[in-house]
Amino acid sequence: MEFPRFLLGDNTDYPEAIFVIHTQFPRFIINLQDDEVEWLEDFDKSDEEELQNEAENLIKEASEFYDREVERYQE
Repeated sequence: MEFPRFLLGDNTDYPEAIFVIHTQFPRFIINLQDDEVEWLEDFDKSDEEELQNEAENLIKEASEFYDREVERYQE
């Protein structure tokens, strides 16, 4: 099964949270309410530099994905 690059997540235990799940490497879940990121990958030292460079772009893309989805719901 192929998943979209980003998915929205919801949980009634966290009613204020806005979860976006990135399904490709490096996989992560971000809570856009507070920008907390949970990485779903194990990284070694050689990955950390690449991750730091990529993380800012991925988080921006996750936020843009959420904005686009909300806009579509409102239509």
